[in-house]
Amino acid sequence: MVASIEDVARLAGVSIATVSRALRGLPDVATATRDRVLAAAGELDYIASPFAARLASGRAATVGVVVPFVNRWFFAEVIDTVETALRKAGFDLLLYNLGDEAGRAAFFDVMPMRKRVDAVLVASLVLSDEEFDSLASLGSPVALLGLERPGFLSVRIDDIRAAYQAVEHLLSIGHRRIGLIGGDTDDPMRFTPPLHRRDGYRDALRDAGIEADPTAEVLGYFTIGGGSAAMEALLGLADRPTAIFAESDEMAYGALRTIRRAHLRVPEDVAVIGFDDQSNAELMDLSTVRQPVAEQATDITARLLAAIDGDVERTNVVLPTELVVRGTTRTECSVY
Repeated sequence: MVASIEDVARLAGVSIATVSRALRGLPDVATATRDRVLAAAGELDYIASPFAARLASGRAATVGVVVPFVNRWFFAEVIDTVETALRKAGFDLLLYNLGDEAGRAAFFDVMPMRKRVDAVLVASLVLSDEEFDSLASLGSPVALLGLERPGFLSVRIDDIRAAYQAVEHLLSIGHRRIGLIGGDTDDPMRFTPPLHRRDGYRDALRDAGIEADPTAEVLGYFTIGGGSAAMEALLGLADRPTAIFAESDEMAYGALRTIRRAHLRVPEDVAVIGFDDQSNAELMDLSTVRQPVAEQATDITARLLAAIDGDVERTNVVLPTELVVRGTTRTECSVY
């Protein structure tokens, strides 16, 4: 006779819900309890059937993940990390790529995930009150990555403070004319980093007694090509910047390419700092702000799975970033 989850719970002396959480590796199970459940499962040769578990629980064993784009580094990292964590827990990922303004409007109007998922994770979207209401109407746990709102689980970094520190670093090594290569703050997808990182850039200049110059802020659209074109525009200014803060490493890569093609030196003629600390940043010797993308995704996924099992705690977590100084800003006169 094939053992059931009820048999495992009876032998281990715990509830069925505890067996489910223990076997899925969720963090809210005591070590001794998990060991007891695993021992009971081993003794009974119990093998969890995802299909049977879904029928028994009435759950879809699926989490919906909503992103504005899938073709950008940040979102690719988030999706990969979340999918890995969900798979280990016996859950599937149902991806909703909004893509553009029309796709976004259609998604929140129809809410195609209704009755198809047990929970929802939204990544880096500035949502309207109506959109939040649509998500809340699902009656399932909703988590936010990259932003926060009372009543929802969330995890994020402080983009404003991180950008401030990047510009503060450039100021500390003597730069006063600092350009910005940023994302599109008017993007109808309302992607959060361009808004917050621009604010941090402007705040740092203001606190240093420098008036922000709109001509020194150029859009790079979070691509290498966009960063390259933006840098070309900045070098064409009569009073060109001596330093650049790029809101992503991709845009910084493009800026470096343009600077070197103009036969200028980095960092002597133009210093550059990026944001993210992608794997290629060290190869490019790029100074940057390291953000813990995988850690954010891992944290929010674990808490979202716990919420599915009844942990209704609604907390916001802010994870730290780190300034990484490399050759694109390091000079002999640098204080770093």
